[in-house]
Amino acid sequence: MSETPLKIGVIGAGVFGNYHASKCAAHPRHEFIGIFDTDPERVRAAAKKHQTRAFDNYNQLLSGVDAIIVACPAIHHGPISVAALRAGRHVLVEKPIAANLQTARAMIRLADEKDLVLQVGHQERFVAKAIGLDKAPEKPVAIHSLRFGTRSNRGTDVSVTLDLMTHDLDMVMWLMGETPQRVVGGSKSVYSLTPDKAHADLEFSNGCKAHFEASRAEPAQKRITHITYPSGELIIDFVNKTFENTTGFDFDPNFSDNPMASDSLGAATDAFTRSILDDEPIAVPGRAGLNALEMALQIDGGHIV
Repeated sequence: MSETPLKIGVIGAGVFGNYHASKCAAHPRHEFIGIFDTDPERVRAAAKKHQTRAFDNYNQLLSGVDAIIVACPAIHHGPISVAALRAGRHVLVEKPIAANLQTARAMIRLADEKDLVLQVGHQERFVAKAIGLDKAPEKPVAIHSLRFGTRSNRGTDVSVTLDLMTHDLDMVMWLMGETPQRVVGGSKSVYSLTPDKAHADLEFSNGCKAHFEASRAEPAQKRITHITYPSGELIIDFVNKTFENTTGFDFDPNFSDNPMASDSLGAATDAFTRSILDDEPIAVPGRAGLNALEMALQIDGGHIV
């Protein structure tokens, strides 16, 4: 275990940038070097709030850190991450890993060549671990997930598939331990220039069928995941924190009290730190982000619903 603090910086001073900055400022093993954003007023306000330095020059921040967290608009995730990896910096990039497959593959290649940690911000995995989904003795035979949100300008630089459904795409591939054999779906725009509603059907080698619906144009938030196992069913309402389990498996109905679920962002930040300083396995490696991106782009390229 390294006793040297991790010199870390955050790219982006928006909502998610501030979330990440709060975790960096509070982490006992971090030396929080600063925040970069192209908006001078916003980055100064964020730096003051988190008691760190505001940077108006990305390369200047990059030169003083060991690692960065990329939490800017999604269309910039890839290019900024590539630059950081080329400079020899570890990267935790929010989802989606990038906006196109070529850039995502370049990120993975650079991380491998330079022996750097590349972690993708699919924080839902930590919630799943708090529930105990990764310990289930059976593979699911069916999964149905609804992920609905209200209208917001945040995230509309990419489709709802890349913005929201990507969590479910990563989750199902993680639980199944493979990529799907069949993917069909589609998406459509409702109020933004990118798709705001999407649906998808995936099928895996064991016959498991997953159906996902995502929307950021609903009157109220709704997030329900229904997993069917050979032994029974698990239904999770993530908004109301309710839980139904007929499987007989030891899933935790009080998962929301587990720090991995109540502070999944903090759990992800800590996992990133331990991968760098303690050489622990990467919680969500770049390859997982690439797989989720590939599925999402396939869905967006399908028939318009």
